[in-house]
Amino acid sequence: MQVSDIGLIGLAVMGENLALNLEDKGYTVSVYNRVHPDRESVVTRFIEGRGRGKRFHGTYTIEEFVESVRLPRKIMLMVKAGDPVDELLGQLVPWLSPGDVIIDGGNSDYHDTERRVKMLEEKGFYFIGAGISGGEEGALHGPSIMPGGSEMAWPLVKDILQSIAAKLDDGSPCCEWIGAGGAGHYVKMVHNGIEYGDMQLIAETYSILKRRTGLDNDGLGDVFEQWNRGELNSFLIEITSRILRYKEENGDYLLDHILDVAGQKGTGKWSVIASLDEGDPLTLVSEAVFARFMSALVEERERASKQYPSGKVGDMKTNIPLNHEGIEAVRDALYAAKLISYAQGFSLMRRASERYGWNLDLGTIAKIWRKGCIIRSVFLERITRAFHKNSSLENLLFDAFFHEKMEDALSALRGVIVDCVFNGIAAPCFFAALSYFDNLRTLDSSANMIQAQRDYFGAHTYERTDTERGRFFHTDWTGEGGKTVSGTYNV
Repeated sequence: MQVSDIGLIGLAVMGENLALNLEDKGYTVSVYNRVHPDRESVVTRFIEGRGRGKRFHGTYTIEEFVESVRLPRKIMLMVKAGDPVDELLGQLVPWLSPGDVIIDGGNSDYHDTERRVKMLEEKGFYFIGAGISGGEEGALHGPSIMPGGSEMAWPLVKDILQSIAAKLDDGSPCCEWIGAGGAGHYVKMVHNGIEYGDMQLIAETYSILKRRTGLDNDGLGDVFEQWNRGELNSFLIEITSRILRYKEENGDYLLDHILDVAGQKGTGKWSVIASLDEGDPLTLVSEAVFARFMSALVEERERASKQYPSGKVGDMKTNIPLNHEGIEAVRDALYAAKLISYAQGFSLMRRASERYGWNLDLGTIAKIWRKGCIIRSVFLERITRAFHKNSSLENLLFDAFFHEKMEDALSALRGVIVDCVFNGIAAPCFFAALSYFDNLRTLDSSANMIQAQRDYFGAHTYERTDTERGRFFHTDWTGEGGKTVSGTYNV
């Protein structure tokens, strides 16, 4: 009996809240849970709990679930990425009808999404890989949604997805079609990579201020709250202020009792791997991922802290606590580093778009990230403007507005990094930001030495500055080599 507008599989935190969001927007929703020691209890608990008295249809078999959804069926999967998605598709396909749409709302690898789009289209079905960001609150009240895959399916699901998405102040939804194949999940992957960078930069900022100002957690919370009223206004800055102030019943700051070992689910690492595939440096996100790895080395860090308790540079250390002006310099440095991180992320998406033919609209991507998602911020409005003004912008650092902001903040970034160096404060993402910036603006880099070395030991050839690009040369550096170069012929 077809009774529902859409079906949803997976009643964990995100799935349950998305189901409630869908129902709140007027849709009747069939729900099913993939696996559980007592599968029926999960569905029943939801139907009799948060879903009581609402337009939900609880189902307990795949056949019952599929048959309960109206044609053409729209079925959303909110399950763990990887094999579980393929297993579930294998169970669903025998019961589907031509033209049905499967929406994968998990954090799937975009390679898997590319494969699933082709596989299901060959069977007469549509597949959409929809990146969804916003956490529990966003899923319930409006996330940012990044759908891609079978473009013919977009008109079938557009109204549904845009209705549950977050809305900008002008009412436009934070959900637009991203592109074919795995484009949606690729963009979500880069979003998460940028999120890693944002979180690590904020954590490093907290560390710098904690060690260099003498402020307690409430004082630090005041600093972040003040920053949240200006250009750094964002969800992550806002919750950082709240986290700093949160106290347990005994009056202790909770943050001071949280173990400094950061977890991760893999999307940051995927972003770094993707950047290696594209040959586009995503250095700040890379350092953010490595910082999480480093945090897990508890025993090694404990030993090193005892063996090198200071880490400062002799008499060059600066013991004078940062004053108001110094705190504002840290704010400016954070803005500059954040800009560089986003410049890297959007550059990566641009290159991937060219490689896969996705025609990504980077301005629209920045726009749908402005509300609902974890990295939502006023900063993204400026990025939206930059790409709408110049859709072929190679790098955000070349935009006139951000060029001016970078010029204003550069001295602060350099100064904060110097202060960290002299005082032995780890700030890998701040360092990575400045290193990328200086590498990008260096016309005569040291890579000529690398090419000379490669030609010396491996006859890998080099190009010359006094000839046109594309002509390659080899030198017999020792007088004992021949004219054969690497790549002369296949062996």
